[in-house]
Amino acid sequence: MSWQGYVDSNLVGTGHLTQAAICGLDGSVWAKSANFNITATEIKAIVAGFADGSSLYANGVRANGVKYTCVRALDDLVAGKSTNGGIVCQKSNQSVIVGVYEGEIQPGNANKVVGQFTDWMKEQGY
Repeated sequence: MSWQGYVDSNLVGTGHLTQAAICGLDGSVWAKSANFNITATEIKAIVAGFADGSSLYANGVRANGVKYTCVRALDDLVAGKSTNGGIVCQKSNQSVIVGVYEGEIQPGNANKVVGQFTDWMKEQGY
C-alpha cells in the first residue's frame, strides 16, 4: 500500500477526519486527501511550531489556506480550531501527520486517530 492508501483508509477512512495529509518534516507532501492542498510553507510553519509555538499562537495554524486558532503547541503536537472544526498535527520521526475535522466530528476522536497513526509511524521508523 502506498502512503495514499494510509491517508484514505487509516485517516480519512475512519470517519473522524474530513481531510488529512502525511508530510515530510522538510515540507514535502507524501500523500493527501483529495482537494487538501497543504503547502510546503504551511507544513514548515507547523514543524517550526513543534519547537516554538509562539508564532502559531500569534498567527494561527494554516493548512489548505484555512487559518485555525492555535490552542496547543507542544514538542510533537499542534492543534487548532475554527468556527466549523479544527486541525490536529502530530510529529513522528520523519513526518508530520495533519488531520482536519469539520462539522459534528468530535475533536477527541480526530486527535485519537492522528495520535494512533503517528504512534504507528514512529514504530515503523518514520
